[in-house]
Formats: sequence, structure tokens, C-alpha cells
Amino acid sequence: MNLGLSAVYARAQKFSRLSAIVAILAFIALKVLGIQLSISVQLVIALGALLLGVPHGAVDHLISISSKSKVRFVLFIVIYVAIAVAAGFGIATWNIWGFRLVLIMSALHFGYGDAAFAGEWRIARGVSKKPFILENLYAIPAGALPIVLPLTDSRSTSALNRIHGSLSGWAGSMQNAWQITTLVVALIAITVLLLVKNYEPAIDLMLLLLLALIAPALITFAIYFGCWHAVRHTARLVPKLPRAHALATSGESTKAIWAAIVPGLYAVAGTVVVGLGLMLALPGRFGSGMLWSTLVVVWSLTVPHMIATARFDLKAL
Repeated sequence: MNLGLSAVYARAQKFSRLSAIVAILAFIALKVLGIQLSISVQLVIALGALLLGVPHGAVDHLISISSKSKVRFVLFIVIYVAIAVAAGFGIATWNIWGFRLVLIMSALHFGYGDAAFAGEWRIARGVSKKPFILENLYAIPAGALPIVLPLTDSRSTSALNRIHGSLSGWAGSMQNAWQITTLVVALIAITVLLLVKNYEPAIDLMLLLLLALIAPALITFAIYFGCWHAVRHTARLVPKLPRAHALATSGESTKAIWAAIVPGLYAVAGTVVVGLGLMLALPGRFGSGMLWSTLVVVWSLTVPHMIATARFDLKAL
């Protein structure tokens, strides 16, 4: 049992839930007042929230392989970057298929990553693991709700057109099927989790469901990515980074979280620079705006990031 580390996970959960609640209440208030945010405002909010989430995936080289072996360390970085570049080329070249593949991949990564967060928190508290079937019951809708549900909503069409003209038809004739399936799976999962008195994941799913139904598509994904998934993943980095772990163990949970964030801050500037560079250098593929080029960069990095963190996810589950 590590009470200091448990406090880090508790703080991450509280922040992520509070972010979702604030967004839900804000958009309920806007709807009651008859105020509708323009697509331009939504794009700015989404871009800011996306950039908030970038640092959590920028320290994979520090937690995946020992820096003592310089050759392996450099080789890891080279392979990591090569996979990201290949993924970015594929997404930018084959927009629809690249978009579909990234959505499926991201849903799995996010869902099982969040389930692993809960698993690692239980380990820190000395609590026994949940049955694997319950982990799956939570992970699948947890990843799909903030991605599939908002992007199959009719409200997302104008936003997707603004980001990139070809994206609005990403689901094709299966749009309703994707939407209904996601809703049904989520409702079944919430019901079962409540029946077995597994309240914490049930609350998470209910918040993600409300967020997806109430907030605009871009805002839903960006809030989830930057203020939910990234925050929880950052908490998972704390025990893997010596300085952050030491701070957590001594009871300084806030400093521990910042110690896990700071090493990845360089990636925010890098993402902005690369995004701007792609938009200016290749206007044919990235001329539709900064958000599209930023999304391509983020999604490209998600591919090797998902591979690098998969073994940690499986271990926690």
C-alpha cells in the first residue's frame, strides 16, 4: 500500500471528473440561455484542450527503456519517431480510412488506459483486482463514448467539414449503427456495474455519456483527451519516474504530478511548430487549419504511444 501514490490517483480522478462536470454544466447553461458557440470558438477551445494533453505521451522514452543503454535508448527513439511519421503520412494521405483507423485505435487505447488507471490505483491502495470481464465492460464504452458517440451526432458535421472537408462522411452508411451500438453498450455497462455495486466506473461512464450527449463533438473529444485521459495517464507516470515517485511517497501529490508533466512540456511547443510547419509547407493536405494539422500530429504520436504503453496497461489489468 502506498497512500502517497494513492493520493495522486485520487487527485487525477477528481480533476478529470470536475472537468467533465464543468463542461456539462457550462453547455447546459449555454443551451438554456440560447447561446450557441460558433465553430471558430469551438475550434480554439478544442485546440487548447488538445495541447493540454500532449505532454502525457511525451515521456515514453523515459519509462519504456533504460537510458543507461545508449544504443537501445537511441534506437527506441528512432523507431518511435519512424512509426509516428509513417502514421502521420497515412492519416494525411488517406483521410477517411486513416481517420477511421485512428478512431478505433484511440477508443481502445483510451478505454483500456483508463481501466489500467483504476487498476493501478487499486494496487496503490492494496485492493484486489476486479474480474477481467468487468475491466472490459468498463474499458470498451469508456473509450467509445467520447469519440464515437459525438462524431456520429449530426451536430458534428459542420465541425468536421471545417477541420477537413472529407471527414464528415467518415462513418458512411454505418453512422446510425455506430451511434446506437455505442449507446447500448454504454447503458448495459452502466447497468451491470451498478448492479454489482462497482460504482466508481459506473460514475465515470455516466459522466462521459452526458458529456458526449451535451457538449459539441470537438469539445467532447478535446476535454476528454486533455482533461481526463491525459490527466489520468500522467498520474500513472508518477510511479515510473523516480523524482515524481519520491515526491508522491513523501505526500506531496501536487508536486509529484507536476514532476511527471514538466518532462513532456517540450512536446507542446514541438506540436505547435510541426503543426504550423505542415500547414504552411503542405497546404494541399494541411491547409484546412491548425486544428487538422495538430490532430494529425497528435494522432500520429498516439500510434507509437499506444504500442509503448500497451504492456503497462496489460500489467495493470
